[in-house]
Amino acid sequence: MPIKRLCLLLILPAATALARESPAAKLNNVPDWGKSAVWYQIFPERFRNGDPSNDPTRETLEMHFPNVGGWRPTPWTGDYFVRDEWEKAIGDSFYENGIFHRRYGGDLQGVIDKLDYLKELGVTAIKFNPVFYGRSQHKYDGNSFHHIDPNFGPDPAGDFEIIRNGGETADPATWKWTAADKLFLELIKQAHERGIKVVIDGVFNHTGRDFFAYRDIRINGEKSPYAEWFTVQSFDNPDTRRNELRVTGWAGFFTLPEFRNNEDGTDLHPGPKKYIFDATKRWMDPDGDGDPSDGIDGWRLDVSEEVPDKFWREWNEIVFTINPQAITIPEVWTDAAEYLKRTGFSAAMNYYAFAMPVKAYLIDNSIKPSAFGELLNRRRGQFPEDTQLALWNLTDSHDTDRLAQMIVNRNPEGRYKNAEKFDYDEPGNSARSNAQYQIRKPDEQERAIQRLVTLFQATYVGAPMFYYGVEAGIWGGDDPDCRKPMPWPDLPMATEKTDPIGRERPEDDANFDPELHGFFTAAIALHNGNAAFKSADFAVLAAEDDKNVFVYARGTGDSRRVVALNRSAEPQTVTFDGPTEKIIFVSRGDASEVRLQSDGPAHRLALPPLTGAVLE
Repeated sequence: MPIKRLCLLLILPAATALARESPAAKLNNVPDWGKSAVWYQIFPERFRNGDPSNDPTRETLEMHFPNVGGWRPTPWTGDYFVRDEWEKAIGDSFYENGIFHRRYGGDLQGVIDKLDYLKELGVTAIKFNPVFYGRSQHKYDGNSFHHIDPNFGPDPAGDFEIIRNGGETADPATWKWTAADKLFLELIKQAHERGIKVVIDGVFNHTGRDFFAYRDIRINGEKSPYAEWFTVQSFDNPDTRRNELRVTGWAGFFTLPEFRNNEDGTDLHPGPKKYIFDATKRWMDPDGDGDPSDGIDGWRLDVSEEVPDKFWREWNEIVFTINPQAITIPEVWTDAAEYLKRTGFSAAMNYYAFAMPVKAYLIDNSIKPSAFGELLNRRRGQFPEDTQLALWNLTDSHDTDRLAQMIVNRNPEGRYKNAEKFDYDEPGNSARSNAQYQIRKPDEQERAIQRLVTLFQATYVGAPMFYYGVEAGIWGGDDPDCRKPMPWPDLPMATEKTDPIGRERPEDDANFDPELHGFFTAAIALHNGNAAFKSADFAVLAAEDDKNVFVYARGTGDSRRVVALNRSAEPQTVTFDGPTEKIIFVSRGDASEVRLQSDGPAHRLALPPLTGAVLE
């Protein structure tokens, strides 16, 4: 989600015997392609502007805020922290006046144009942030779940005419295909031709204020056929000037009306439930012929814990019935093992068992290698092996500060406010909320730490997930700064030299980083090219707390690989046992700087500071 929230954990009774026998209630809803897949998360509005003719206008965005004369899309290549005149007209604050009304023009054509780039990077699956029609830049305030946002497609005006005046209802028989819808299907086709799977964000807990059913309630009040879809505290009185319509909104925001549950709270209300099921079928089997090959390959589910478990069990059964090789991934920030058992999802976003331990050890350097190994084994070990292999091993996302900025602002003293989270995504991780938070580009040492983290992502159990632009060098604090436009080799980016809160700062080159991109390409190729990194075999060989070195083995037999990470700022030598012959990868410098001496089963490995190596 684009806004921080407290997760509401819905602990419901175990599934019925019937549910336990259904596909959705099993723990093995993990397609083979999802095991150790390489994921790339795309925030569509900021990835690539492939069609400037469809760039948003104030009219198509339905902007309703004052003092925005002269609004226009923000230049893609500009200094991110420089404010346009229309932003200044709203107010003086970078973070409060205008930044969330920016649009850069990213679209579906831009993604299609860069599918070969993703293929060459080694990506095997794309996860999109919401692509459905919504007012905001993040689209978590959906106006529809059955239409792609018109500004992502080639004919916004024509698409808006269909959506607003086409006579569509909740009945799928009335739904039409817009130009943006059709282009998205073409994107799926072209991605599949390159061996890339496509997964989209499902936001099925709440909508935006312009959601078609909610808009009907605004017009027709209690007479609306959708009046029971939401929890309405009061309807509008047409005899007064002000609007009295009030509904329960997500996290208290009336602009994000939540769907209503059924009477006993164990399921969604039948109206929105059927609509979501119908929208799910539309994107998984677009032509309805029973062949899902022309549809999406799965879903990521936003704030899933705030929707009743019974709904998810039935929804998952529908998904896997349509496509047994689909994948479903809920957004869960805490321990997800029991939740997956109750709901039947394939795996989860691996914040708890991956991102948080990585933040504690490799980024902050605030726990010892031995504690890191114990934490990894304990948290990963709660999942079956198939699930372990499909967990999304991410370090950052649209909801957090970027990996590079986490490293710049790392907490080396280890004074964690939350021992379970290790300060991962805690308040104060942007200049918006913390005047001490540094927004500068990482230096050479900090990039070395980033390479260690990436090497671990590529060689640990699970499916590495990279947030768009990490391989190109993007840095940035939490929302909105984690959503900068993607730098591309053909787009000269302005030097970043402006501070959002008026502090002194260095001038930073924000262009595409070819050296870092080359490292990512090599690390992903290492993951894709070695069977060891697609297995569930993981064993800690050495965790030397005094030297700050962590060594682990992946795989067995001839495919076995050993990975050694020196998190120390000093050269270190570590000793470990096992069959190992040569160095095949180093995270920085070249292999000659890493020395391996073997005496029978015992090996001594000398590592430069902040360097990782892979051995076979």
